[in-house]
Amino acid sequence: MRRTPAMLLALAMAGAGMTGLVPSAAAAGQSVIPDSHPRWASPNAKVGNADAASKLTFRVYLKLADQAGLEAAATAVSDPTSPSYRKFLSTDQVRTRFAPTAGAVSAVRNWLTSAGFAAGEVPANNAYVEATGTVDQVQKAFGVTLGEYRVQGKTLRSQDRALSVPAAVASYVSGVINIDQATALLKPSHVGAAGDATPDAVQPKAKTSQPAVAPPPAAFVNARPCSDYYGQQVDTTDPAYAGKQLPYAVCGYTPPQLRAASQLDIAGRFGLDGHGVTVAIVDAFASPTLYADAAEYAKRHDPAHPLTRSQYSEIVFPPTPGSEDPDQCDASGWYGEQSLDVEAVHAMAPGAKILYVGGADCSDEGLDKALNTIVSKNLAQIVSNSYGNNGEDVPADEVQAFQSIAIQAAAEGIGVYFSSGDDGDESHDLGHPSADFSATSPWVTAVGGTSLGIGKDGRKVLETGWATGKSTLTNGAWNPPAPGAWLYGSGGGTSVLFPEPNYQKGVVPDALAKQNQTGNNRGRVVPDISMDGDPTTGMLIGITQTWPDGSVKYGEYRIGGTSLASPLMAGLMAVADQFGGRHGFINPWLYKALSHTPAVTDVKPVDGGSVRVDYVNGIDATDGYVRSVRSYNDPDQTIHTTRGYDNVTGLGTPNGLLFLGLI
Repeated sequence: MRRTPAMLLALAMAGAGMTGLVPSAAAAGQSVIPDSHPRWASPNAKVGNADAASKLTFRVYLKLADQAGLEAAATAVSDPTSPSYRKFLSTDQVRTRFAPTAGAVSAVRNWLTSAGFAAGEVPANNAYVEATGTVDQVQKAFGVTLGEYRVQGKTLRSQDRALSVPAAVASYVSGVINIDQATALLKPSHVGAAGDATPDAVQPKAKTSQPAVAPPPAAFVNARPCSDYYGQQVDTTDPAYAGKQLPYAVCGYTPPQLRAASQLDIAGRFGLDGHGVTVAIVDAFASPTLYADAAEYAKRHDPAHPLTRSQYSEIVFPPTPGSEDPDQCDASGWYGEQSLDVEAVHAMAPGAKILYVGGADCSDEGLDKALNTIVSKNLAQIVSNSYGNNGEDVPADEVQAFQSIAIQAAAEGIGVYFSSGDDGDESHDLGHPSADFSATSPWVTAVGGTSLGIGKDGRKVLETGWATGKSTLTNGAWNPPAPGAWLYGSGGGTSVLFPEPNYQKGVVPDALAKQNQTGNNRGRVVPDISMDGDPTTGMLIGITQTWPDGSVKYGEYRIGGTSLASPLMAGLMAVADQFGGRHGFINPWLYKALSHTPAVTDVKPVDGGSVRVDYVNGIDATDGYVRSVRSYNDPDQTIHTTRGYDNVTGLGTPNGLLFLGLI
């Protein structure tokens, strides 16, 4: 299952129950793969059988030859108290000592080909064997029946029970990804564009038969008044909100403003701009105008720091046979995510190289493969990932596959950053509190979001945790009254998949580590650190869009989400890597060395908010305006911004030059 960008442009799709082993007896000589059957694929949801002749591509993930050894090595190079700290392993060392063996690859590959599949790619680290075949071949090889199931208004393919493999290869197999279509339950959702105005502002999406050539997303235009910097314009014409006349939302921060807020403008005077560092960005698909849009944006808003062709490169995988169709994956919806990621990294680290890696689809078949490509070849020092699941209802084999990639990244000194999510504690979508995977992995740095006010001089004048309530001006009054109705906010909470990592012990409060747990268990808490994420205080981006008259052209609008926070943090770390050398997985250092120093600024609760003005149709004033207040620190969830570590902002935010000097 997977993935949705952590911004909101349309309504986020709530994940269905997607794990849970359906009891079934494996055929003679077969071994069951635990947790490899989606719970939603129940008999009463079945509407038909899958087409036996249709083809699909899947991956058989292999168990590491020495899982414990790789974890120990990754821990040692990441722990500031270890003599091996920052003595990272090469890809050859990882492959030789810990990766699945050639014998394991050969055994699984031979079984797949003997079952009639066309065996495909085996990556450099032997993580998996890719294969393509028909539904009929899958049913026979894995001892299942594939059917079509009705779930959340969609008809999706799934197996009717847990997958099984021959006992002879079972000891090599950790999981099988992409036989079911669980990923279609999640779609891109971005904060700050049309879907964040009013329902009427959402224009129909263009249809396409190929994700690789999906048209640009529907156009959106920021309405005015809005401010060039925080507090520039105050709304004095509308009623006071909780007794205060609030400032208008910013029109969208530009690269010089974002650098200044983190004191990277000062660092830049000394040549610290990320030069010599490569930041990789992983998303689904690839906008055909991604580089051109980012280059145009830099030309308009940061002309002293153009994005040159030599700084930018791409690896884009072709669409996966048998994967979700583009309407389910919303290929166009990922384009805004991609532009934000590239433009935000370049904003913070204008001298760094950017490697964009576009997955073949929005599933594990696409996104984990993209991430593994970077890690298996050590193509970057830093990887930003602005997507995630809604909650942690994730099959165990998917978790294991991801963990193997993340641990190898840590061993090689690759810092992997994930957005913590945009739905707060997820209780409004899932009906219960939950943190989001993959941000909950103890081997990645989860980046939460703040509401950030950047003043006229480029310095921070306000910062608090991002948790937005919304009140709309109706008949001369704000409805509902302060603090408004829950809208969105920084993802966070306590994992039920992962226990508390050693680096969080003694820093994360007991009350947070014990949330969502049973007995005396303690869980991994996210996020770890935060950057600007609130779309009301978001970044202006440039992207080619589809306009109502059918024309396709470049336009700009404000956007946000932890999809902004993650690439901002990645860009900041590119400058840190240039200054202090490769840092790799930074969590142990963050918690053990920086958590009680001025290098990280504690984020505290602040009252207030901003007034936002939107066009009803998302484009112009033809149909009028909608005025709303976006308040800070909405209380309608179980996670809250507090003094000290909290589950909205983590340890806090990097404190400019002090952070660079001490990280």
